[in-house]
Amino acid sequence: MALLDILYRDEHIVAINKPDALLVHRTRLAGDTVAALQLLRDQINRAVYPAHRLDRATSGVLLFALDAETAARLTTAFTERRVRKRYRAIVRGITPEQGEIDHPIIDPDDPVPREAQSQFKRIETVRLDGEVEGRPAQYSLVEVEPVTGRRHQIRRHLKHIHHPIIGDTTYGRGAHNRFFRDRFGVYRLLLHARSLELAHPITGDPLRIEVDETEERTWRRLRERTAECWSTDG
Repeated sequence: MALLDILYRDEHIVAINKPDALLVHRTRLAGDTVAALQLLRDQINRAVYPAHRLDRATSGVLLFALDAETAARLTTAFTERRVRKRYRAIVRGITPEQGEIDHPIIDPDDPVPREAQSQFKRIETVRLDGEVEGRPAQYSLVEVEPVTGRRHQIRRHLKHIHHPIIGDTTYGRGAHNRFFRDRFGVYRLLLHARSLELAHPITGDPLRIEVDETEERTWRRLRERTAECWSTDG
């Protein structure tokens, strides 16, 4: 596998642009032989500690600590919701311009509903020729900020408001996934962790780590293939 794209590094933390289809770390259930943690450790030749998680299918900013003390501080920051996370997704249909989703989430291993909130705003829309499931082929590019951090929260919340993410084989719509495969050759989940904003865990200085979409290869190719169809809101 090619070297990971390092977005930021100092003596305490390192952030990468995680490719889609790559686990954060190996698990016995998944059986993957490679994962971001091991690849990054080997690439920079030192121990790394994941500060948070991204789904295997989600690309984008993934933050690691380089020592145990920094890892503990980052864990506290994420737990106390002092890290601002922004994602981009392409979803079915034309969403409202903005909104907040407040919908509890139940995990299979935990039957107690857990509060979960996400905020979103629409960035662009696309209206393509043809129909899917008897309706016009219309899609939105949205930016989502999860307030809480539940498992599959963004994917489940967007499904809850009837705008599932394209390429989501668990919570999405098969017909729309097939449409994007056939039309654009897209086989991945179109969810991208675009940026993290936080106070540096050691210095306290404001820190923003971002994947510019013009530099993110998979995202850029998708935008180029659909560029003639997109319209910017406002």
